[in-house]
Amino acid sequence: MLERIREGSQGLGAKIILGLVIITFALAGVGSYLNATSDQPVATVNGDEIGQSSLERAYQNERARMEQQYGDAFTDMMADSEYMRSFRRNLLDRLIADKLVEQAAEELGLRVSDQQVKQAILDTPSFQIAGVFNNDRYQAILRQNALQPKDFRDTLRRDLTRQQVVTAVLGSEFSLDSESQQAYRLQQQTRDLGYLSIPASAFGQEVDVSDEEINAFYQANIASFDTQEKVSLRYVELEVEDLLSDAEVSETELEEYYQLNAEQYRSEEERRASHILLEVDDDNAEEQMALAQELRQRLQDGEDFAALAEEYSDDTFSAENGGDLDWFGREVMDPDFEEATFALQQEGDISEPVTTEFGIHLIKLTGIKPEQVQSLEELRDEITAQVKRDKAVAEFYDLHEQIARVAFEMPDNLDEVAQLAGQPVQSTSLFSRTDAPELFSSNQMMNAAFSAELIEDRVNSDVIDVSSEHLVVMRVGEHQPQRTRALDEVEPMIYEQLQAQKAQQAARDWAKEILGDYQSGETDAAEEKLAQMSLSWEEYEAQMRYGASLPPAVIEEAFRLSAQQNDNMAVVNTNDGNVALVRVDQIHTADDAEPAMLGQLSEQLSEGRGQRVYMDFIEALKEDADIEVYAVQPEPAQY
Repeated sequence: MLERIREGSQGLGAKIILGLVIITFALAGVGSYLNATSDQPVATVNGDEIGQSSLERAYQNERARMEQQYGDAFTDMMADSEYMRSFRRNLLDRLIADKLVEQAAEELGLRVSDQQVKQAILDTPSFQIAGVFNNDRYQAILRQNALQPKDFRDTLRRDLTRQQVVTAVLGSEFSLDSESQQAYRLQQQTRDLGYLSIPASAFGQEVDVSDEEINAFYQANIASFDTQEKVSLRYVELEVEDLLSDAEVSETELEEYYQLNAEQYRSEEERRASHILLEVDDDNAEEQMALAQELRQRLQDGEDFAALAEEYSDDTFSAENGGDLDWFGREVMDPDFEEATFALQQEGDISEPVTTEFGIHLIKLTGIKPEQVQSLEELRDEITAQVKRDKAVAEFYDLHEQIARVAFEMPDNLDEVAQLAGQPVQSTSLFSRTDAPELFSSNQMMNAAFSAELIEDRVNSDVIDVSSEHLVVMRVGEHQPQRTRALDEVEPMIYEQLQAQKAQQAARDWAKEILGDYQSGETDAAEEKLAQMSLSWEEYEAQMRYGASLPPAVIEEAFRLSAQQNDNMAVVNTNDGNVALVRVDQIHTADDAEPAMLGQLSEQLSEGRGQRVYMDFIEALKEDADIEVYAVQPEPAQY
């Protein structure tokens, strides 16, 4: 397998994938992850740690994706603690698989060239405007994520190296043209068929259901006649939003808030610079410094900075843009680089050689954006809204404490709680654990509503935090315990169900008689029986295996039958409780697929097989790996 990966990673498919890598930025965490100096491990894979920040970043990214795709439905799912535990564990499993693949790539000696990294950056939609790479956008996104270009390229290189393994495994399977043609013919095959629906209701009068059968069914399925426990609730809820309208803000408070938060309204000075980087190692430090001095003198003599950057800079990516690093503020670049840049006085000034961990730089100042401060008048509406919200939040937390105390001290009703909150006492109808109103559908709410304390003692609940700005206090109004319904309550339902089953069986037995007549050549007898029931065949031409309007059971049986005499007809039960006779008259075989379609189908078949092989590959890596998991479970789990 490893040899096949090594070969596959060098193939055309791998190179295409590398050229089409799409980088998705989670703008609230990538930089902090890359620059983290301390990270609690959640798992180790063959001694390599997976940090908490990696799991949290994966969680935030996947959560954002799911919320965008499923909306409120996913928000509801998040209220289920068991689901969320499984959700996070699946993400951790994915990170473990990524780490295993990364280690496999290292073992195989796979590498990604500078040109491949560069091409991946150029092809990334996040860095493009109107489909064309834009260096300003690239630099801005990196600054927004507190990323140095070198750190980002190193991370991207690891991702691309791992992608080589994935691509090689997925591309390790193939399908023969003959297999693809056969699959195409089966997909495109059509059949002319007859369909005759026999209503079970026509046989309902012929069947009888005894008391003994009803009782036996009741005893055999007694658990299905259990009712669900139900409660109705009375409750008071309070949200920060409820308090906003009463919050008043004075001019003095606006001024105080503005002064207190003045720094956040200040845009710090930014500088734009270009650089020439000369990378240094233990053997060439003096030589590179001498070159830097020479280049600086040539610049002083009037040579073009961009031309020298393109020729000499080891930062090949910025070199293609004349060494341009775009705009940046303080605490973004290397401290020594930053100090030298902000020490330059005028646009066009060039620094002395500056040594950092990346090498020796010559820096040219190309732009200055002075510090700017927004005025109170510019920010009046924004600050007013924020101060009002701050006041509402403060009042909410004050009321939170008071409501908790009153709900406990006066447990027999919600009147005092409602008065204190300034909100009405509301109520629900009876509901079970499976059909609770949205507000009460979370595990936290459900556990409180169905707790023995609230049901048996009929006291107020504790304050329940729906969110940090939303609380509820509840009490049980009515309670219906779970019970098993008596036989006389469900007897009509059982009778109806058993009668329907017997009627369908009677219809099936009759249909088999008709089938027997056809198969024995007694066509006239069969047609006469059908006429007596006012039943007739419906004819359908060129029906396909998928997307047909006929009942699924009918289509499935039609594509199982042949078109030969005595093997072209069958009886099936349909999902609506009726019975059908199915007859196949002719099978139409599709022509061979055109080359383009054949290639597409072959690719689909290969991808499906490749996915299965990839899953097997990951499982094989896990079996040979030493994996410890610290997240989700309180103790490390051994694989």
